[in-house]
Parts: sequence; C-alpha cells; structure tokens
Amino acid sequence: MLHRLLGIVVFSISLLVAWLAMDFQHFADSPLKLPKEGIHYTLEPGSSVTTLAVDLKALGVLENQLYIRILARWEGQASQLKAGEYLLAANMSPRSLLNLIVAGRVVNHTLTLVEGWTFRQVKQAINKNNQLKRTLNGLSDKEIMQRIGHAGEHPEGHFFPDTYHFPRGTTDISFLQRAYNAMDRFLQHEWEQRDAGLPLKTPYDAMILASIVERETGLSQERPEIAGVFIRRLQKKMRLQTDPTVIYGLGDSFDGNLRRRDLKAKTPYNTYTNYGLPPTPIAMPGADAIMAALHPAAGSSLYFVARGDGGHQFSDTLKEHNRAVRKFQLKKSH
Repeated sequence: MLHRLLGIVVFSISLLVAWLAMDFQHFADSPLKLPKEGIHYTLEPGSSVTTLAVDLKALGVLENQLYIRILARWEGQASQLKAGEYLLAANMSPRSLLNLIVAGRVVNHTLTLVEGWTFRQVKQAINKNNQLKRTLNGLSDKEIMQRIGHAGEHPEGHFFPDTYHFPRGTTDISFLQRAYNAMDRFLQHEWEQRDAGLPLKTPYDAMILASIVERETGLSQERPEIAGVFIRRLQKKMRLQTDPTVIYGLGDSFDGNLRRRDLKAKTPYNTYTNYGLPPTPIAMPGADAIMAALHPAAGSSLYFVARGDGGHQFSDTLKEHNRAVRKFQLKKSH
C-alpha cells in the first residue's frame, strides 16, 4: 500500500514538474503584453533582474515576475543586464527582451549640427535636446573648451556638422568631444591631401577659410570657385572683403542690415579693413567647404557678387565686378 501511495506521489510530482517545465518554456518564448507601437523602458544603473521584473509588472507587460527572474538566472544573464533606454517592441518575448538588455541595444537619439552654424547655435541645439545630459549650462565658451579638453582654443568652427546618434543620458561634454574629434580627424586627413602652393600655413587656416566659403554660398558646386577667388586674393595680398566676416565681427550689434559704415567697423574680423584671414573661423564648415578650401577651382576671377537667385557672378577685374554689382545689386534698390 505504501509503495503504491509513493508511486502516486512520484507520478504526481513528475506531472507537476513536466507541466511547470512546459509552462516555463511557453512563458519564455511567448509574446509579452506590449502595444503595437511598443514601449520605451529605461533600466536605471545598478538595477537587478528583480528590479526589471517589478518594473515590467508595474507597466502591465509581465504577469509572472518569478519566471523572468528564473529565466535570467538559468541563462546566466542576471548579472549582465545593461542600464539604458530600450524599445520593447510588439511581440517581444521575455527571452528576446533579456537578450536585448544583455546586449545593451539601447535606443539611439539624434542631433544634427548644421553646416554654417555658429558655436552659439550649437549650444542652443544642445540645450534644447532633452536626451542629452546637460552639464555645461552657465559656463563661458572658454570654460566649455577647458571641460572638453581643449583649453585655450576658440570654439568656433571646431565641431563637425553631421547627424550624431547617441543613447539617452549622454553628456553634452561627450557629445561635443565627439563632434570636435570628428572635425579634427576629417580636417587633418584632408590637409594631407591638399593642393600644392596654397597660401595656408596650417589646417586651422584651412578651417577659417572653409568657414568663410560655407557662409558665402549654399551651392556646393560653387564652393570651389568661391574658394578660388579667396585663394587668389590671399596670394596677391588683397583684402578678402567678404561680408560674412564683417557680420560675425559685429556680433549682437548686427541687426540684419549691413550698412556702409559697418564695412569700416574696427573689429579683427573686418576683412574690408584687415588683410589676410580673420583670427578664427566664423562658423562650422562642412565637408564640401573644407574640400573646396583645400582644392580650390583654378581660374582668374578675383571678385563675385550675388545674382539674387542663389548663385554668384564672378569677375576677373574690378571694372567687370562693378558692372555686375550694378546689374545684380544696385538695380534692386531702385
């Protein structure tokens, strides 16, 4: 009788174990209760698999907290969870969720730095981005450059315009360091491939010239020709006489209308009164502008004027240039 009872107990336990094993396996590979659009979930630093289970239960995604804790330990993943923001997609199973978090495949956010932006605009874009962790608010430009490891450098132009992808919580320092390094790598590489005979002594000179080219035209096909004009003027010891540098030098006093008196303003950036390049870039040059500065178009033009259609009229002589000014500029004021 005892043997028979023991057999029944053993059989019952075996059935229960088999059922639990099947139920556990079904749990591990069945979809969680996620909406079609999925949900964003952030696992905070220092969180355990228990924290994860409690969070998912609170979100209404998971019913059995015990099973996911067992699964994580069974797969050896309990100590490998990586903090961050994750997109839990529809039809995701507990097993795939754990794999996602162990792999650290966090959600990436983006911020685009636009060609021609000033450093002030870069800071404004960073401050508006809620995914970046802001640590530089209230600091001067000098202090910001110290924080990112480039003390004593003027910030203008040093950050490569591009679309950057990063996880939530990335610091503004890290973001700026990445953009700075991207510009440095690109500029150094292209400097080594530059045309011979350019009146540019350093990569920084090339960055300054490229920033002027960037602000002079939005047409990529025109940039080498614009750069060619400036290169020839530098070679001939002529003043660059470019409006964007004057405007930059005026700073906050510029009201959007460049007047004749502004062209006589005493600033280091006034290329109507000063020879050579301004002391720093006036904006962030993009790749095309840098390439144009280092590979300017050949030619003989020394002047250009905006035609009013987005492009420019190029001239070899001052006489031709004055004629073009009357045609494309002065006629608009009458």
